[in-house]
Formats: sequence, C-alpha cells, structure tokens
Amino acid sequence: MRRFVLILFAIVLLPYAAPAKRTAPAKVEPVIYQGVRYVAPNDDGRRAYIEAWDVATNKTLWELTVFTNHIDPKLEEDVQLVFIKALTVRDGTLMVTSERGTTYRVDLKSKAVAPSDLAWSEAPDAAAQRKNIPETIERAISKGPLAKDYEVSFHLNPFYLRGDFNGDGKVDVAVLVKQRSTGKLGIAIIPGGTSKAAILGAGAPLGNGGDDFDWMDNWQVYPKGRVGRGTGEPGVHRLHGDALLVGKSEAASGLIHWDGKHYVWFQQGD
Repeated sequence: MRRFVLILFAIVLLPYAAPAKRTAPAKVEPVIYQGVRYVAPNDDGRRAYIEAWDVATNKTLWELTVFTNHIDPKLEEDVQLVFIKALTVRDGTLMVTSERGTTYRVDLKSKAVAPSDLAWSEAPDAAAQRKNIPETIERAISKGPLAKDYEVSFHLNPFYLRGDFNGDGKVDVAVLVKQRSTGKLGIAIIPGGTSKAAILGAGAPLGNGGDDFDWMDNWQVYPKGRVGRGTGEPGVHRLHGDALLVGKSEAASGLIHWDGKHYVWFQQGD
C-alpha cells in the first residue's frame, strides 16, 4: 500500500518537476516575388535561415542565414531557441521577423542582411564617388576575385585612402567594403602592384574593431612613426608603414597597422 501511494505521489508531481518546454514554432507562410518563392523552414532554432525556390521549376536557388542564436549550455536549450515568425516583401526587399520581434531586411539582389532599424545610408556624394573608383580597386574588388563576396561601400567620404601600409615602399590602397552575404562593413587593403587584398572587418574579426565596422564614422592615414601608449597596451609601438586611424566620433578609436606578418589592431581610446 505504501509503495502504491509513493508511485501515485510521483505521478502527480511529474508534470511540475519536468523542465519547461517551448511550443513548436509557428508555420511561416511563404511569400512569392517575381517568380521566386521564399520559405522559412524553421527547423533550426540556433540558425534562422530562408530558402529561395524557383516557382516554375520548384528547384532551390539559394539558402541564406538571416540570424543566429547563441545557446548558453548552462540553461535549458529548447527555451532559448528563436525562430522566424513572418515573411513579407516590401519595395523589393524581403522582411524577416523573428519571434522576438526583430525585423531583418534581406536585399534580394546582393543577399545582404541588416536589422531594419540599422539601415546603412550612403554618403551624400556617393553617386559621384561611384564614378571615380580607381583602377586598382576596380581590378581587385569590383571586377576581381573578391567581387563575388564583397562590394565597395560608399557610406563614408572618402571611401578609399592611399598609403604605404605594409612598409615595402609601394603605394597601397585601403577601401571601404561590404560583405554581400551579411551586409557587414569593413576595409580591404590592396598592396601596391597586386590585385590581392586583406579583408579587415566585413565578416573577418580584427581586435576590438570586431567583424563589422558599422560603428566607424571617420578614418584617415596615420603616418609611419612611433605610436604612443594605447588603452590596455604597454609601451610604445613603432610602425612598419603607414597605419589607418579609424574611429567613432566622441568615442573609441584604433590604429590598424602591419606588424610584419598581419594587419593588427592597436587601441587608441576607451
């Protein structure tokens, strides 16, 4: 009899002892625009992605991650998952809304993704800048091997700077770029006499600058020489070549310079 009572007691308490579980994600209605059907599979709460399908052939054209969701291993996983709630098309842009209410804009041509409240705007004279892209940049970025993944960005003026950044005596070019798949901003440094480029930011992390330089609103060439102590940096640095001083008005700044092997970040402010 006592055993029966204990079993009954355990059955009654079981629902309360079980960890909280989230409900299944809502089914998202696909949207069709210009012969392409956009679908949110919602089968992965860690990575929210969309698929583009050709309506005529019913074949997948491409897949794109819209946002990712960090999972804390110390907490129950399923209650941390975040899925897509809705898809809409507005002025040729796919709008993706998450369960948390955040809306992302997906450029259907470049496949760049950006939160709708953080839309990047080009500099007022961007149209004029587009007509004056140096051949070096055209060859390396606009029409070169990086064109598939990056494009020149005109959100600041000037959109490119010249200097001997690696200290080899040749004139190099630093140009603002945007990663097509994510919309993240950064800088490409093109060594003199080549079409290769080092990507800093725009999806490639660099020190305190991170992998997205969307915070940057000013930049300039810092001449080769000695650099004083920066925040959290001991001693004095001697530059191998010219550096890039990048910053945000009334906030932090940093020097991007060549250390002999790589471009590195040297903090200059809080």
